[in-house]
Amino acid sequence: MTTFNQSRLGPLSYLIFSSRWLQLPLYLGLIVAQGIYVVQFLRELWHLVETTLFHGGIDAAGGGDSAEATIMLTVLGLIDVVMISNLLVMVIVGGYETFVSRLRLEGHPDQPEWLSHVNATVLKVKLAMAIIGISSIHLLATFIKARSMDGETIMWQILLHLTFVVSAVALAYIDRLTLPAGKHAPTH
Repeated sequence: MTTFNQSRLGPLSYLIFSSRWLQLPLYLGLIVAQGIYVVQFLRELWHLVETTLFHGGIDAAGGGDSAEATIMLTVLGLIDVVMISNLLVMVIVGGYETFVSRLRLEGHPDQPEWLSHVNATVLKVKLAMAIIGISSIHLLATFIKARSMDGETIMWQILLHLTFVVSAVALAYIDRLTLPAGKHAPTH
């Protein structure tokens, strides 16, 4: 391993290169946001368990929907929180590794598999796929509640979801165009 000689950098170059550390508070803030999502998940899970087991089931709690639909919507909400948390992990770990500093996790048994080949393009495509997954969960919840929603709202949600899909395909296609033949990133 070679060490970098900082004296080769001029003051302006050193300042510009060091400015990447200004992103550290942003990533720390995302860690706090992830903690808030954990609290939200536990709150929703407790509400589901409490309502189902201790208060005579979902129907007794009211709400007008069938018990199965209500449970399904609650579980979709839990999945949504998990997927957003996964998105946060990708942004925190991948963004820090790509733009701030190496995490030096080589050989660690818990190193995410995708981290070994992460770069800005791979991160963008992974984020786009995560956003599509989150949008799919919201769209599924919309279809479960479709009778109580107006058609225009449903149409806009579908169009937004399709926009996410087209954007992800475009990002992946641009990635393919910018890399030399045979050098494409592994798909995971």
